[in-house]
Amino acid sequence: MSGLFALLDDVAALVRLTTASLDDVAGAAGRAGAKAAGVVVDDAAVTPRYVQGLKPERELSIIWRIARGSLINKIVFILPVALILSQFAPWLLTPILMVGGCYLAYEGAEKLWEYFSGHSEHPEERDEKVATDPAEHERTVVSGAVRTDFILSAEIMVIALNEVAAEGIVSRAIILAVVAVAITALVYGAVALIVKMDDAGLALAKRGSGPVASFGRGLVKAMPIVLTTLSVVGVAAMLWVGGHILLVGMDELGFSPIYDLVHHLEVAVADATGALGGFLGWLTNTVGSAILGVVVGAVIVAVAHLVPKRKKKKKNDTDDDAEAAGTAGA
Repeated sequence: MSGLFALLDDVAALVRLTTASLDDVAGAAGRAGAKAAGVVVDDAAVTPRYVQGLKPERELSIIWRIARGSLINKIVFILPVALILSQFAPWLLTPILMVGGCYLAYEGAEKLWEYFSGHSEHPEERDEKVATDPAEHERTVVSGAVRTDFILSAEIMVIALNEVAAEGIVSRAIILAVVAVAITALVYGAVALIVKMDDAGLALAKRGSGPVASFGRGLVKAMPIVLTTLSVVGVAAMLWVGGHILLVGMDELGFSPIYDLVHHLEVAVADATGALGGFLGWLTNTVGSAILGVVVGAVIVAVAHLVPKRKKKKKNDTDDDAEAAGTAGA
């Protein structure tokens, strides 16, 4: 019997150790997720604009496909690469993140360029594409959303990784996997609720003329405004997050003037505004990051749009000269 009791005692000790380890993992995952909360908000703001204009019955399917792509981004691609780099080449994480920051800045600046230049796709053109090949349109929407999500997910995972850098590699892997699943569920669950609120409002509006029906009609009227606002916030978020990645990355790589300027402005505003100092200081940093995002994004947009045009113009001029020479020779 003593052997049995000794075995049971060992099992109980193992259970206590496992429970403590799970508590440690949960606590670390919670801290890591909290550190990445700002990017999580940005991710939730960016995504709804991808389902605008799609048929209501396809919205949840699209969101599920984007969520699945986001989880694959985090678990299959980002997590193992982040772990390997953090273990053997931690100095590479910052430059890689900065490349992603440039991409986000480019995405946001391109949206601004399309809006102010009038080159954005018109609703009737989009509707024509959807009618011609709705499946292809959905694939384009999903691939674009997953591509943008990759950058946001990379920042979320690297921020979380920095929070648990002192843990062993196995603990880091488990914690990052927990963060990946939890944040993906949180973000895309919230997005699904947001984009389906109009359907919920429509269902409530059909219940007659009471306060519930009035609330439903209010939801239906408000949701286009909410989605448009989220779309604007999403573009601003890409510029802010992209700029902030570049701002912090330049400082970590030894180029600090821009970071120091923004930081000094943030501290000065915070110190001068009393009770609102924390919020206004954060807002100052956010605006500074967004301005940097706009500048860098605008440069990339200019290169991406002007260089091909110049090459095309040069080719057309060459062809015209050749045609003119041929005509003169004839």
